[in-house]
Amino acid sequence: MSVIAEMKTNSSSLTVEWKRIEILALCLVESRANREPSKALIQQLTDIQHNVNFLRKESSGWQNIISLQLSELAQDILACVYAPFINPNVALLFQDLQQNNGIYPTLAFLHQLLAFTEQEYLSTLQLLDKNDLLITHNLLLIEGSGPLQQLKPHPDIITAICGLPAQDLVIPGAVKIKLDAGWNDLIIPAAQRTMLKEYLLWIQNADKVNKDWSARKVGGPIALFSGPSGTGKTFAASVIANKLDWPLYRVDLGSLISKYIGETEKNLNALFSAVHGKDILLQFDEVDALMGKRGEIKDAHDRYANMEVSHLLSRIEMHQGPCILTTNLRKQIDPAFQRRFHFVLTFPRPGKKHRLALWKSLIPPQAPVDKNLNLRQVAEAVSLSGGEIQNAAHHAAILAAAESRPITLEHITIGVWRVLQKVDGQTRPNQLRQLEDSLPKHIISAEES
Repeated sequence: MSVIAEMKTNSSSLTVEWKRIEILALCLVESRANREPSKALIQQLTDIQHNVNFLRKESSGWQNIISLQLSELAQDILACVYAPFINPNVALLFQDLQQNNGIYPTLAFLHQLLAFTEQEYLSTLQLLDKNDLLITHNLLLIEGSGPLQQLKPHPDIITAICGLPAQDLVIPGAVKIKLDAGWNDLIIPAAQRTMLKEYLLWIQNADKVNKDWSARKVGGPIALFSGPSGTGKTFAASVIANKLDWPLYRVDLGSLISKYIGETEKNLNALFSAVHGKDILLQFDEVDALMGKRGEIKDAHDRYANMEVSHLLSRIEMHQGPCILTTNLRKQIDPAFQRRFHFVLTFPRPGKKHRLALWKSLIPPQAPVDKNLNLRQVAEAVSLSGGEIQNAAHHAAILAAAESRPITLEHITIGVWRVLQKVDGQTRPNQLRQLEDSLPKHIISAEES
């Protein structure tokens, strides 16, 4: 569960925390210069430390922001990580004191700043473990490894501390998608609709089965949506996200895959770290490019490509949240990968019945329509996907609006013609079938000239 849901936006009690870190940094500046901190600075540190201890004891410090019981060491670490963002003086001091010129602390820098004992250093390593409190509750982010790993603030915590309205989460390699989509808008065969509802039930009841019924915990659920472009894969994902009231993020695998060894894994780790513990639906597009059938391994590049796929699937399976993978070429995906999906849904091109429903749904509801427009004829004439029908219907509506007329069969035919041209390139009027006579002669003449 995300800590952001447990927060209270009241950060005034943390002011002394930021000031204490600033004074500690000033003391370290003196120490680096082989000088003893002045008596005034020591007294200031003593007084501020007393205030910090009092507020922590009264649960008016970090506990006032985060409803979790944190150790003194954990609160010290959080103060060091968030102080540079809140207090500009701390940012400048940290930048001067660290060799990497970063404003956020490394583990080695914390060792000096907080004067860790050996046991405290080991305890800090434990707190920064991926399965420990600070990470599992998204209290901070970690980049790198070892003593020089850098600790950074989490955007959600910053938002809560500053009392700002929640911002859209920035996920490396992903963009947020928002479509006004509900079950009634989704026109697909009954079997696919049933499987989608089961996928939604899996997400909604995972905690009950895993926690209350003590089932063996599994990640996901993971679904593969396959089918030609425009058949409703992203629209169906949007329906699921809207029913959950969760954001949908589409992941561009192309931006995450790198030719440099180790970079792909680093990018994927950053992606899943950003969404860990959050109510988010992830959609990975065109996975066939990465999960194609594996051929003979001839060189190191082939072995590394297989390692990338294995790492991606491993992270998806470990992720405690739903993922949807989409493909236009299901046959190109290695069967060994398909066995790891919990759901596999095929989105076919719509038949006549569903095309008619799509035409009725996608013509703007408030648009005037010619009384002689026969949408059944249109649906039967040309086999278009849902996305193509949407484009054709919108094109027809634009033409009608420009002429201040109701949408006619001629407008619809021109819209279909433009869609076919975009798909085929070498379109002929006879491909319109029953609609051919409704295509204006001047358009045909323009195409032939």
